[in-house]
Amino acid sequence: MHIAEGFLPPAHAVAWTVAAAPFVVYGARQVVVTVRQHPSSGPLLAAVGAFSFVMSAIKLPSVTGSSSHPTGTGLGTAIFRPPVMAFLGTIVLLFQALLLAHGGLTTLGANVFSMAIAGPWAGFAVFYALRRSGVGVLPAVFALAFVADLVTYVVTSFQLALAFPASEGGFWESFGEFMGVFAITQVPLAIVEGLITVVVVRVLMQVAASELLGLGFLKRTEVPDGAGDGQEQTDREEAAR
Repeated sequence: MHIAEGFLPPAHAVAWTVAAAPFVVYGARQVVVTVRQHPSSGPLLAAVGAFSFVMSAIKLPSVTGSSSHPTGTGLGTAIFRPPVMAFLGTIVLLFQALLLAHGGLTTLGANVFSMAIAGPWAGFAVFYALRRSGVGVLPAVFALAFVADLVTYVVTSFQLALAFPASEGGFWESFGEFMGVFAITQVPLAIVEGLITVVVVRVLMQVAASELLGLGFLKRTEVPDGAGDGQEQTDREEAAR
């Protein structure tokens, strides 16, 4: 979810910016390291950033001062890990604030923390646990995208409740109200996002299998039959010339 420009009290806006900053700086360094170690992953890196931009730009009105939407962070988190997604997510949110008036500059830190940090890390924890237990890549990717989306809305509800506690019942009353309203739209959105992310990963497993292997996302036994045949044929033709 994107909290609107100027909606958070200044002290809260500053605090969330400070909390998010170390993750974003480390993520930027990891992007540089990834590109240096895997130069061919550059287009894939741009693609997952674009995917998150498009998915999270599809917004549905929710509670006052916020909106519900897919996050699109599951794809980049699965392939490049959460630190890289923290930086990519920040770029996505910055461009949306400047170009689409979606979110805002004063609330950028809060939005980054919920969508680009908390969601991806929670989703990746589930993804990692499932993969370690032998679950296939596609079910694990679905779980990652689903959890990352839901945790984003939980953290946004926490942020709003912390800033605007209810006059009766305080923080917990407000938190429950925000969670209840968001759940109406966010739970089905999380399911749809998980399914879309799985479809995209299946396509990438066919057209970018070598990059996914190099990044450690796929095991060699999981590469689909015929994956990369078109690129290998092109490489052979270039070598023959």
